Amino acid sequence: MSRAFADITFTPSVKEAQQRHGSREANRAFELAEDARDSIGEREAEFIAERDSFYQATVSETGWPYVQHRGGPAGFLKVLDAKTIGFADFRGNRQYLSVGNLAADGRISLILMDYPNRRRLKIWGRARIVDESSDAALIARLEVPAYRARVERGIVIEVEACDWNCPQHITPRYTEAEIERIAPTRPAPPPEEKPRAAEAAVWGEGPLELVVAGVRQLTARVRAYELRHPQGDALPAVAAGAHLRVPVQLDGKTELRHYSISSDPSRRDAYEIAVLREDAGRGASKALHAGFELGLRLRCEPARNDFALSEDARPVVLIAGGIGITPIKAMAHTLARRGQPFQIHYAGRGLRELPFLEALQAEFGERLTLYPADQGRRLDLHRLLSAAAADTLVYACGPARLIDELNATAATLGMSDQVRIERFDAAARPDDRAIEVELRRSERRIRVAGTQTILDALLQAGVSTPSDCRVGNCGTCAIKVLDGVPEHRDNALSAAEKERASLMCICVSRAHSEHLALDL
Repeated sequence: MSRAFADITFTPSVKEAQQRHGSREANRAFELAEDARDSIGEREAEFIAERDSFYQATVSETGWPYVQHRGGPAGFLKVLDAKTIGFADFRGNRQYLSVGNLAADGRISLILMDYPNRRRLKIWGRARIVDESSDAALIARLEVPAYRARVERGIVIEVEACDWNCPQHITPRYTEAEIERIAPTRPAPPPEEKPRAAEAAVWGEGPLELVVAGVRQLTARVRAYELRHPQGDALPAVAAGAHLRVPVQLDGKTELRHYSISSDPSRRDAYEIAVLREDAGRGASKALHAGFELGLRLRCEPARNDFALSEDARPVVLIAGGIGITPIKAMAHTLARRGQPFQIHYAGRGLRELPFLEALQAEFGERLTLYPADQGRRLDLHRLLSAAAADTLVYACGPARLIDELNATAATLGMSDQVRIERFDAAARPDDRAIEVELRRSERRIRVAGTQTILDALLQAGVSTPSDCRVGNCGTCAIKVLDGVPEHRDNALSAAEKERASLMCICVSRAHSEHLALDL
């Protein structure tokens, strides 16, 4: 199967041009895709509903294309079903060029733009013209009651293909309303008058000042946020694998959450993070999605890196599960710039739920392999690692099940020292049981439920102890074990730290024994 838009647009002359200019292999991925992209999905429908204009191209009987701008209130282009869109043709078009073209040839192409967030959606289809006398019910569905413009006809488009383009060369532009949100126009307060908190619109107290300069909807539940310096200054340099501690307003207080920087580390103008909205989570991701708007100022902690990419030239295998693509994408940019051999293996529930998919396909081509579960494609880690060169380094980020399977496979093949991992969650396991933790120095005993981490139980009991990532990546919460048998689940501590120093990361690790004594 191939992308429907590739079937339409990749003519023999186009393929010959791709070959001549060196992009044929990268574009071949569109002809080998599992998802045809020949219908309107949830992501596309949401994007269409927010647009108040688009550009359309029709074909005249002379063979010349005619491009026209169409505008109206937001949402005037309507999704009628997964294969059909339509819009009301408002009075004012007196030349009837598009109408005449469509009467002779129904082929049409649309481009929908989101300039502030540098997104664009292309749609190909076949259009038909309807009027009230032929289909009054359909015209009624296309009307916009609150918009005072006469509807002369309706244009209904049967969708044949749609595709998202990368943001390259899209210059951000803003409406007056968007500019007001970014930099509200109001008289400056007198020198002695301090701005009210609501007007300040600043979250956090860290030393790194950033502003939300762009928001992109990558999938139905994942949004990318572009963060820039408020004055446009260059940002501190970061390396692949780095993450930001970002302030989030949760239940009336500010909490910090870690998000990997997914943009190319060579960029100094902006950091990009991507956040999955976890509807069943602890609420931070939902609060971030609700509160991170254009113009919001953040005071973050400086970026740090607990998942650094090696500087040597050995071949690399990159493995990502779902939102775990964020640090992996930054690594791919770095490896490509170095000219170092690498492969990306990207797994998820389905193609429409894989963030950055189009950009990765366009940039990395055949170096990217996809494993959409809804198509029955499974990442065989044993086969992948067995086929790798003996000195290959493996970097992986993803859910606990993927990381646990990778660790077990690497141990079986004697490759544990070549694997670097980062978790993005610390989900409890179904067989986790309650344990008792003794704090020797505090002379306290605390019960840890099977659904709790040791760290959460201590914090709930009022015990203050250092912590940071909360998913076993950084080692900040490491505590010495005085008695009992820990079950290590972190990827921060070395074997010596676990065995000889008797340390454990209490944010993720548990116990094989029913009792643990900690040096607290």
